[in-house]
Amino acid sequence: MRVPMIAGNWKMNTTVNEAVKLVGELRTQLDAVNYAEKVVCPPFVSLTAVKETLKGSTIKLGAQNMYFEEKGAFTGEVSPLMLTGLCEYVILGHSERRQYFGETNEIINKKVRAALKAGLKPILCVGESLAQYEAGQTEAVVTDHVTGSLKDIPASASLVIAYEPVWAIGTGKAATSEQANKIIGIVRRVVVKLYGDSFARSLRILYGGSVTADNITELMKQPEIDGGLVGGASLKVDAFASIVKQTAQVRK
Repeated sequence: MRVPMIAGNWKMNTTVNEAVKLVGELRTQLDAVNYAEKVVCPPFVSLTAVKETLKGSTIKLGAQNMYFEEKGAFTGEVSPLMLTGLCEYVILGHSERRQYFGETNEIINKKVRAALKAGLKPILCVGESLAQYEAGQTEAVVTDHVTGSLKDIPASASLVIAYEPVWAIGTGKAATSEQANKIIGIVRRVVVKLYGDSFARSLRILYGGSVTADNITELMKQPEIDGGLVGGASLKVDAFASIVKQTAQVRK
């Protein structure tokens, strides 16, 4: 059985002090919650402080991005070696990285391979834009993202995929649970073709895009959905805690 995961992507929010306060409050509500893996992904500048605050906690830590080179003249970038030992997960290929920073499947694939080499677990994001969705290109886009981003990845790789329709991120307009389940099923079938049924059936695929405490139960009742990549709601202690608790209850 795939253990569900709820990962909070804090994006470019919280100062170091705010991050420490937030995760400290999350610990009090979530440390004792079982049946769901809990991950928070604060900004780079807060990773060390948040790690210290999470000592002894059941909440795990992730980064929001990384570069694919181990070191060098790449001002402003963070390498996989800098994250090794600091966090367990790293979000790669988020739609905001694709949209605002021009990241292609080729770049994301390099990052995925670099992360795995460094012992980090990628949370690979895939998903279509509003224009692509309205043009009926969803299946083609997610197939392209999965295939391109996972090129030459070993079948033994430890990773997570998050399906995030771009038109639902931060808009308050989430895909219905049935829509999300259908596309995640398509993603899983693509992985079957690439790596076989055993790998695909063990792979956790999350839904992201306006995930809230109001819609998480319906999402988690779907057989293909293994959790959520949560944006805005992950910055609110009660909302994120409720999302985790509801997920654990559904899959208990």
